[in-house]
Amino acid sequence: MIDAQSALATPTITRREDYRPPDWLVPDIALDFDLDPATTRVTATLDVVRSSAHDRPLRLDGDGQVPLRVLVDGAAHNDWRMDGDTLEIALTGSEHRIETEVAIHPDRNTQLMGLYASGGNLCTQCEAEGFRRITFFPDRPDVLARYSVKMTAERKRFPVLLANGDPIAAGDAGDGRHWAEWRDPFPKPCYLFAMVAGDLSANRASFTTMSGRTVDLAIWVRADDLPKTSHALAALQTAMAWDEKVYGREYDLDVFNIVAVDDFNFGAMENKGLNIFNSRYILADPDTATDYDYDAIAAVVAHEYFHNWSGNRVTCRDWFQLSLKEGFTVFRDQSFSADQGSAAVKRIEDVRGLRASQFPEDAGPLAHPIRPDSYMEISNFYTATIYNKGAEVIRMMAAILGPERFRMATDLYFDRYDGTAATCEDFVRCMEHGGGVDLSQFRRWYSQAGTPRVSAALDHDAGSGRATLRLAQHTPPTPGQPDKEPFVLPLRIKLFGESGATLSDQQLYMLDQPTVAITFEGVTEHPVLSINRGFSAPVIIESDRSTDELAFLSAHDDDPFARYEAMQQLMLDTLVSAVTLGRVEHRAVIEAVRRTLEDPALDRAFVAEAVLLPSDAFIGDQLPVVDPDAVFRAREALRRDLGKSLAGLWRSAYADASQPGPFVYSPAAKANRRMRTVALGYIAASGADDAASLAFAQFESADNMTDRQGALTTLANGTSDERVAALDIFYNRYSTNPLVLDKWFQTQALSARDDTPAVVADLARHPDFSLANPNRARSLVGAFGVNQRAFHAASGAGYRFLADHLIALDKLNPQTAAKLLPPLGRWRRFDEARAALMKAELERILATPELSKDLFEQASKSLAG
Repeated sequence: MIDAQSALATPTITRREDYRPPDWLVPDIALDFDLDPATTRVTATLDVVRSSAHDRPLRLDGDGQVPLRVLVDGAAHNDWRMDGDTLEIALTGSEHRIETEVAIHPDRNTQLMGLYASGGNLCTQCEAEGFRRITFFPDRPDVLARYSVKMTAERKRFPVLLANGDPIAAGDAGDGRHWAEWRDPFPKPCYLFAMVAGDLSANRASFTTMSGRTVDLAIWVRADDLPKTSHALAALQTAMAWDEKVYGREYDLDVFNIVAVDDFNFGAMENKGLNIFNSRYILADPDTATDYDYDAIAAVVAHEYFHNWSGNRVTCRDWFQLSLKEGFTVFRDQSFSADQGSAAVKRIEDVRGLRASQFPEDAGPLAHPIRPDSYMEISNFYTATIYNKGAEVIRMMAAILGPERFRMATDLYFDRYDGTAATCEDFVRCMEHGGGVDLSQFRRWYSQAGTPRVSAALDHDAGSGRATLRLAQHTPPTPGQPDKEPFVLPLRIKLFGESGATLSDQQLYMLDQPTVAITFEGVTEHPVLSINRGFSAPVIIESDRSTDELAFLSAHDDDPFARYEAMQQLMLDTLVSAVTLGRVEHRAVIEAVRRTLEDPALDRAFVAEAVLLPSDAFIGDQLPVVDPDAVFRAREALRRDLGKSLAGLWRSAYADASQPGPFVYSPAAKANRRMRTVALGYIAASGADDAASLAFAQFESADNMTDRQGALTTLANGTSDERVAALDIFYNRYSTNPLVLDKWFQTQALSARDDTPAVVADLARHPDFSLANPNRARSLVGAFGVNQRAFHAASGAGYRFLADHLIALDKLNPQTAAKLLPPLGRWRRFDEARAALMKAELERILATPELSKDLFEQASKSLAG
């Protein structure tokens, strides 16, 4: 056991209860950039106002800079000092103008926070605390300022100069240089500041708002990438219209710019009027982007645009309120995506994602409420809990209020807090006032971590025609919260008869006590329970439903999610029995899948999701101790049996889903491609002699990346000669396209082959692999970490690989390194041998000299939890 303190002094802990309003406000700021990748000079002029009667100095956050000069009201000022990275200035009056100048070095900025170089361009990322790496400023979200920005740069190298707000002026600066000025009239926190300088081309369009204003839209990329921006631009226009219709929110500036960059820690950033995106969420054409990529681009473009109101116009008081903007905006983007295609499939995808990332987070050492109480490093709280569970909390309130009252409540929220920094409590109060409900107990969702478990037992007395549903809720302990109070759980419930008839119409029940009994009268036949329909609450249901009842629901439930859920539970029960009891009985699952494939009334997109087996990781989550090898064997056995037993149906599904003609991005075409990939996977799982040749033929003939990668994934999991050929062809074709090459790395990192740990180790030495690019690091190191079988190889090689690369990555980009650590943090869930190996790697990480506070926080909590 090592003493973590020996490696790093414990970073300061920031606590929500210690919040204090800012001592000084900054109504206006003017920034002047003399841009150069090697050394950029930044002059900042701040109009500061003392917020109340106090004598405390002005404290401006920095990160590594030293002020070259400090002026107060136009004169040199010597009464200042550096307190660590903070510039402290003693001031006597209530209002002053402060001017500072610093020099920063974008081309050395490997953290990709603040101003940095990417692909020959200069760009910024300031959320959460990157602005302090650009200039001195009170870097907190409750200090809102109006920004004026001037940029001067070499015209040939940086012909395009962009910033927040609207363009004001531009001109020639002499000596081959030029300048541009931008002004944002809306007060905003500094985390929303953005600027870009580079050699970029724009795909332009316009949007006419509901009040008749014309907004100029542009997506800026490298000239060669311009043809790949049409989908994102169309998605932006669709999102702007949707937000007007559904939430009454109109865009407020004259221009809306998006810039795509290859080096980016996040997916995208909602900077006011100048969104900056990871290029993977902008660039798409049929040859290089899958249907998943197309969907993700539309969702992320919408998400960042929706932030203009839920995040920018109304921002966060402090970072503990992060879910105020992110949970609400994820709910908004999920609703938008559901309206663009199959709402049922979208709900299935969202819940699958929640269970894959957030449920394990809630069950592990990094569990935290959607409004945390403390942090060492705020970047570690951009989590599935804050975003996805936060969205589920908003969804529950929307269900409780109903559509009309929810819209009234959100209108109240936007009207009441426009132009301010608000809190989660402010939002909930608006839900209460606008919706006419009492959410006192519901607030526990903001303060308690953990995933509630709901046991459901249904009894039926045939003689009296009475059915009684007994519900009980329990939330397991989480770090720092051993005892949980009951949540408010809105559960949609319906009863079916075995004939398929409805015995009780769907109702929304509020489970707000530890236990409750619900009585249904007039139940004349044996009832079958459909519960948590539409996944109305983010809980784990533990029911006594039999195999026959689950099979019935998988065939007859009229709620698509509940039907999918019954199929998943049927599969899970079968797989868990195989792992824990050695019982192999696949008949019920095979027949349920057969019925689903043969049902002509079902949407093909739904069928493709319903027949998929739960992931290895999700199966493991159902076990008291995870045995990755046993889980893999059980799942592969069921896949093989499904493939063989339903061979004819898979062949028919594959053929029926084939699409002659050119690529089309539409719900029907996407469903066909999805079904084709799923069917091909089952054909391969059956061991059919022609499976590899069939997959290779699809790989070679595909006119789109969805079909091509689907075939490549099937081959990458096998041992055929076609596997090697396909990987080589794919690499040679796309080696100069970074986003597609990420798919090549990721496909191999996720392979179920025995040699995947060795293959991944070799790929880490590939000349095209670099930890400096977050996308590339995630595509190999991140993907391997979630490969349940390969990562948890009994030798511990996977654990060593991840720890080695986290230590190396921490020197370059601590934020990305910390994001990739969680697979090691679940060490307590595994057998003693694996747990010891994982724990040793966490200790080795903590013993590393000069460890960042990002990685220290994640590793120390994982070890302690």
